Amino acid sequence: MAIDTGLTTRLTRRWGHEHVVEGRLRALRRLMRRKPPLTEESITVVDQPMLKRAITAAALGNMMEWFDFGVYGYLAATLGKVFYPDSSGSAQVLASFATFAAAFVVRPLGGMFFGPLGDRIGRQKVLAVTMIMMSIGTFSVGLIPSYHAIGIAAPILLLLARLVQGFSTGGEYGGATTFIAEYSPDRRRGFLGSWLDFGTFIGYSLGSSLVTVLNLLVSEHDMLEWGWRIPFFIAGPMGLIGLYLRLKLEDTPAFRKQLDDHSRKVSETESGGRELLSIFTRFWRPLLVCIGLVTLYNVTNYMVTAYLPTFFTDEVHRSQTEADLLVLLSMLVVVSSIVAIGRLSDWTGRRPIFAVAAIAQIVLAVPLFLMLDTKALWPAIVACVFLGLILASFAAPTASTLPALFPTAVRYGALSIGFNIAVSAFGGTTPLITSALVGTTHNHLVPGFYLVVSGVVGLVAVVFMRESATQPLEGSPPQVDSPSEATAVYDDALSVR
Repeated sequence: MAIDTGLTTRLTRRWGHEHVVEGRLRALRRLMRRKPPLTEESITVVDQPMLKRAITAAALGNMMEWFDFGVYGYLAATLGKVFYPDSSGSAQVLASFATFAAAFVVRPLGGMFFGPLGDRIGRQKVLAVTMIMMSIGTFSVGLIPSYHAIGIAAPILLLLARLVQGFSTGGEYGGATTFIAEYSPDRRRGFLGSWLDFGTFIGYSLGSSLVTVLNLLVSEHDMLEWGWRIPFFIAGPMGLIGLYLRLKLEDTPAFRKQLDDHSRKVSETESGGRELLSIFTRFWRPLLVCIGLVTLYNVTNYMVTAYLPTFFTDEVHRSQTEADLLVLLSMLVVVSSIVAIGRLSDWTGRRPIFAVAAIAQIVLAVPLFLMLDTKALWPAIVACVFLGLILASFAAPTASTLPALFPTAVRYGALSIGFNIAVSAFGGTTPLITSALVGTTHNHLVPGFYLVVSGVVGLVAVVFMRESATQPLEGSPPQVDSPSEATAVYDDALSVR
């Protein structure tokens, strides 16, 4: 197949790395073979104001979800005393983490419910519902009386609130990543997608910072009496703001085009059960890749965000404030680097970013926990910085990589299922399993070995992953920023003969 001799040079200048250009050429060839044939008019020019609103609304939902995670992770010991006061200190922490992990049990159910629903009735409607449910679940935690007030009913109500949160978040991340990916221009999908997880870590940082400030300003007695409730009450107004923004959005161009396409694979009348069957039978290969990548990202994520504060206080015996600030340092590293790494993934491709970070985790995880397991401050600071950089390298390309694994008709459903299976089985259980293993073995390097295993799993997924940087989403025409870019893309396609 001959190619215009100037095309490769033009694409290299525009798209960057050589293997990204090769992927772009393959995408152009597929576009020229498609039916109906590609025309300049069929290329989607993104509505820029709507794009900004879509990114803001999606990121705010993730921010609220992770505000709750930050609060819960930093309040684990306090919540253990409030809801499980008759247990020993270690048992209180384990019980608190078990309640934290319980929400992840129902996440796959939420994904199986909301994902196919989003593929049938629209991404925007479902994301509005998940926002309402998340807000109610988080706000309700702050209303629950203590164990001393109502006995065993207190931890039961906490569990129910966490189950509501878990069910709703089962449809949140898959929908938010799908929403941003389907709105983003092909050449900037990595950069724009990274803002979703930027919101994640901003939310976690806000939640953990709030708890840190409360621990500094409020006595331990008052924290147990009423101080722990404040962060959960704040989540209510945050949810209302997010809901307002989401209700102002239109659905994505890819979904609207699918509604107009009479040959679409999933019709509005098709049952969610049939879509679920299709996902597991026809798309099992990308589903496994999705699970592997999410395992890589989320084991590291929950190790740093949910387990590390407790590791510092219970195993290394640092003060609560020092532990909180060290983990917050990791979050600041993530927040300050994630968008730049997302932009880099548009230039070098997603696979190199994932691969380098996975190898770094495999090699460095155990040495980093050796540095964390010391009372000296500087080794812990260096280790937290490196963990933050590794975590940012997993987070930045994830929101642009996962939606590209699946076609529009099943994207929300397949992504939600794959994401939540991995998060429930390996991510959300990380604090509980790691805490139990460390308590049983008394080996403080166990968390490092756990990270090594997840790094190996993720590296295998990267090997089988197709590069998607700068390419249209599967089943969609090219998506660009401007009419002039649409003309350039069409001219490039014509140059491929």
